[in-house]
Amino acid sequence: MRASLVAALALVIATPSLAQQQMGDPSYRPVIEQPAYRNDGPMIQLDAAHGSVQTIDGRYAGFAALVQADGYRIRVGEQPLDQAGALDGVDILVISNAVAPRDGSSPDAFTAPEIAALDAWVRAGGSLLLAVDHAPYGSANESLGRALGVTMGKGYAFVVSEQGRPVTNADFPAEALGDHPVIVGRDAAERVGRVRTFTGQSLQGPDGAVVLLAMPQGAGEAPDLPTLQMIHQRLDAGEDLATVLAALSSPALPAQGLAFTHGAGRVVVLGEAGMLTAQMVRFDDGREPFRFGLHTTGHDDQQFALNILHWLSRVEGMQ
Repeated sequence: MRASLVAALALVIATPSLAQQQMGDPSYRPVIEQPAYRNDGPMIQLDAAHGSVQTIDGRYAGFAALVQADGYRIRVGEQPLDQAGALDGVDILVISNAVAPRDGSSPDAFTAPEIAALDAWVRAGGSLLLAVDHAPYGSANESLGRALGVTMGKGYAFVVSEQGRPVTNADFPAEALGDHPVIVGRDAAERVGRVRTFTGQSLQGPDGAVVLLAMPQGAGEAPDLPTLQMIHQRLDAGEDLATVLAALSSPALPAQGLAFTHGAGRVVVLGEAGMLTAQMVRFDDGREPFRFGLHTTGHDDQQFALNILHWLSRVEGMQ
């Protein structure tokens, strides 16, 4: 599973012309027996003003379906965050893989006034879910992270498999999950026992932040995809693992998921965005579509996503 996932995602990222389409999987139909809200739940706004490909009718369609099944309302936000009224009526702001302006006018996805406005909104009691993937997204969101006290690894985080190979999708078993309502849930049925991520970066939080997903000992981070590919090429050539990693990577930061308060508000930062989606990759060469995200097996990512939203929206029992 892991090797095939790395290969598939690397193919899509490095040579998109070979992949027919990376898209939300329309077969994902989440069913929640006991939704947190029966109707007219809190408003979630998915940022659509900063160039993200994670759109409500595309790669984040699965996320939209999940939150609506749990009773939340969801809408897109197309205004700059410092514009009057941009966050009116919003209970949870979701930002996923915002990108820097394509004209090269700035390395940052958000302007200084937007960051100041968002910081003030959260401090006043707003809730933010920020998902920032592998390079180049960390660099584009670094200034926003800094305002929240979060350091971003900005590269491709990896763990070392039993076969001595860096793999960029990580399993976080129970012992790697923090002691926090996002993990514990409201009762035993909602407790998260395993989370899987699908290629992202590592993180370090501000003082007082709870590590939701703890990177394991020996985890590293390559600065970009070509370097990650070079690591594999040198290992294929028989070079020593420790030598290659020392030359081409750095130790990963401690986390891939964080939760903390910011003033009167609440923040969850994830170093990987695919765990909130249900995606598929269709290939030109006739292979079966490759699926990753909420609708794959062997993990509790769906409950993890729901628990994040329950904590951010202050559902009773998630205080």
